[in-house]
Amino acid sequence: MIKISASILDCNFLHLEEEVRAVLNAGIDALHLDIMDGHFVPNLSFGLPIVRAVHKISSVPIYSHLMVIKPETLIEKFLPYSDYIIFHVEATDKPEFCIDIITAANKKAGVSINPNTPIEKISFLLDRIDDVLIMSVFPGLGGQKFIPESLNRIKRVRELRTETRTNFTISVDGGICPANCQAVIEAGADMLIAGSAIFKSNDYTQTVRQLKCLKY
Repeated sequence: MIKISASILDCNFLHLEEEVRAVLNAGIDALHLDIMDGHFVPNLSFGLPIVRAVHKISSVPIYSHLMVIKPETLIEKFLPYSDYIIFHVEATDKPEFCIDIITAANKKAGVSINPNTPIEKISFLLDRIDDVLIMSVFPGLGGQKFIPESLNRIKRVRELRTETRTNFTISVDGGICPANCQAVIEAGADMLIAGSAIFKSNDYTQTVRQLKCLKY
């Protein structure tokens, strides 16, 4: 079954604990934390204090998504509070070193790829990672519309997984909503990451079920 990860970037930070508990009760499978540095992406989000606080109350895996330049300099800080560390292949010239740091701590490693980056740029890492995060918008801002070409990119990553006989999961982040989730799932996604679709809805539980293509 498809898994849903809630990106807290669009939650009400005045009520962070209530928001996290609400999506946990709504049936999400993971929490997605976007750490932005204002350099790799044109926005600042949050850092270690928020990740540490969410870790204290989470009952599902935490994916720390490092949208930062030179992630190898920050990975160790987030490891104690994360189950997965995701870094961008475009942000480092030491991707294998990043993976080494993550796996040495017995945590899961993932690599993210932007919409304009050739899929083949991550092919040499596929046998060492646990997750490929396909960005279906340009990272940095929540609430963007899903880029349709992303469906072909998801299919290509799924093909590479078969060709290389590797076992990583395929996650998709950006513009995910009930209107496009079925197409994204059919393209090959294992996990959908949704922020505004969940946190700007009136019923978190119903929205999560819609994203999972479940019916009452």
